[in-house]
Amino acid sequence: MVVRKRLRAVLIPFLIYAVSGSAAAYFVWSAQNGPRGLKTKAEYKRLADELKTELAEVRADKDRWKLRVQLLSPPAIDRDILDEEARALLNKVDRRDVVVFLDARR
Repeated sequence: MVVRKRLRAVLIPFLIYAVSGSAAAYFVWSAQNGPRGLKTKAEYKRLADELKTELAEVRADKDRWKLRVQLLSPPAIDRDILDEEARALLNKVDRRDVVVFLDARR
């Protein structure tokens, strides 16, 4: 009888500590690695930074094209841009032009 009481006095607190420790460990692991955890948050921040960089590049490209289109607008057509576009579309050069071939790997 005394052995049982002593065994209960040791096992019951041990089981309570083990169960509560396991629950706490699960919640800590979930907070770190879960779908809304710290690692996922860091991954989302990295992805957002990449997308912001890509957005800045796309906006700069859009502004460049907008400027080129504006230079080809009827009120004041830039002759150099018009000449460049015509040569690119027609794939022709004048006899007096100097053609410089660039390395395609650059």
